[in-house]
Amino acid sequence: MTSTRNLSAARKWGTLAICCVASLVLGIDNTVVNLAFPHLVRDMDPSSTQLLWIADAYGFALGGLVIVMGSLGDRFGRKRLLLLGGAGFALASALTAEAPSAGWLIAARALQGVAGATLMPSTLSLVRNAFTDPKERTMAMGIAGGVGAAGFALGPVVGGPLLDHFWWGSVFLINVPVMALVLAVGGFVLVESRNPNPGRIDWRSVPLSCLGMVATVYALKTAARDGLDRPAVWIAAALGVVLLTGFVLRQRRVANPLVDVDLLRSRGFSGAIAANTLSIFALAAQSLAASLYFQDVRGYSPMGTGFALLLGPLGAMVTGPLCPVAVKALGRARAVGLGLVLMAVSCFGYLLVGVATDYWVMGAVMFVSGLGIGLVFGIGGDTMLASAPKERAGAASAVESTATELGGALGIAVLGSLLTAVYRNRMTPPAGIGAQAESAAHESIGGAVAAAHTLPAPLGHVLTAASQHAFVDGFHAVVAAGGVVLLLGTGLVVGRLRGVPAVIAEESAEAEGERGTESTPAAPVTVV
Repeated sequence: MTSTRNLSAARKWGTLAICCVASLVLGIDNTVVNLAFPHLVRDMDPSSTQLLWIADAYGFALGGLVIVMGSLGDRFGRKRLLLLGGAGFALASALTAEAPSAGWLIAARALQGVAGATLMPSTLSLVRNAFTDPKERTMAMGIAGGVGAAGFALGPVVGGPLLDHFWWGSVFLINVPVMALVLAVGGFVLVESRNPNPGRIDWRSVPLSCLGMVATVYALKTAARDGLDRPAVWIAAALGVVLLTGFVLRQRRVANPLVDVDLLRSRGFSGAIAANTLSIFALAAQSLAASLYFQDVRGYSPMGTGFALLLGPLGAMVTGPLCPVAVKALGRARAVGLGLVLMAVSCFGYLLVGVATDYWVMGAVMFVSGLGIGLVFGIGGDTMLASAPKERAGAASAVESTATELGGALGIAVLGSLLTAVYRNRMTPPAGIGAQAESAAHESIGGAVAAAHTLPAPLGHVLTAASQHAFVDGFHAVVAAGGVVLLLGTGLVVGRLRGVPAVIAEESAEAEGERGTESTPAAPVTVV
């Protein structure tokens, strides 16, 4: 047995590096699939139903299983779960790359989601257990948050050159050697940790969690894609609410719950979850709109778009390591509040962006947004995990991952729908383009650009210009709404985090929140 308090500096920072690489792969894979879509559609010619499942199978599997996997990590070992997830992700990536049919591809993407759910909560919980010094832990969580944000922007940067020179499967196959490195180094560097007294698994809670999350994610994704008038959206949403309500009620009754719902009474835990969810709600649709802006309005290639978007993650990587400085100077509540305000300011800054605005304007706004993201994700992640008992770090991390998944899906559903509605309202195609081209132009800016290529040059230019101006109007609506939501939420988050100490010591982590019951000392963590 080895205590995490006795880890060498090399082993602690090595743990952070390994977990950051694993998180980076998950972030890249989550966005690179969008680049591969046109290529795999040409090769496989999937049906419309198969196309939807190719897009959604990963998210359904990940969202449905992440809470269960976090709890299993606490019980059976977080290192074991991360290595198992890494091996599964590498295998699933290889199967995805070599998929001979659409059905095979759907199954492989679902397997990737299962492996991703295994990896995701293990990364943060291993970092939390490796860094026992509060200041070092805050810095480590800040770095992890910055790297996680970078992963989503690096998808086009990594995928663009691969798709330019190889087949679509290469964007998945690249995961294999990276995960092989994680497995090889992680087997030696990572230190196993688990809850020494986990109790029996409550298997009845598993289907309530899995099916409730899948139904909820399905409702949000379908609403974003097809609108709120589909009966399936409301049926799935109602089913998700019923199942997740049953899950929460059961967690309050059983002796060994998958998730300790009393954690939500902790000001630090619930405030951090609220901050992260609020951020990802505004960021998800904003990032999608910015990507479409560079490609369809400015004419950037996928790889060029990726490089154009890098200033945001760069800002996050600047403030991530500075999180301990911000916490010491401002306190946790005001530091997180500052991050949210910076994100809100950047949202309103996007209102300066037009069809032909210089890149430096957009770049400066993205950099400011990244500065805020680094503070919110870094300090929020540290506060959330430090406020939970150390022996249940996996389950706590799974709650954060679930909130992030739901916040992103909700942001795409609400703000993405706003973008579509404003675009269609402002889009006025020129006369004489034909019914088919007019229908495509009203559907989306991508459809308008594609239709413009089939028209005579003068008419095509007019159609393209009309679609670009309509899209920018929709983009402005999205960022303005996101900025308002962030400003309104900042007051609530700061109020919730007020009183959370700048330094959350290991021995007082479990007692930090106001749970309404007398706290007991946290059980020691078994480390192998």
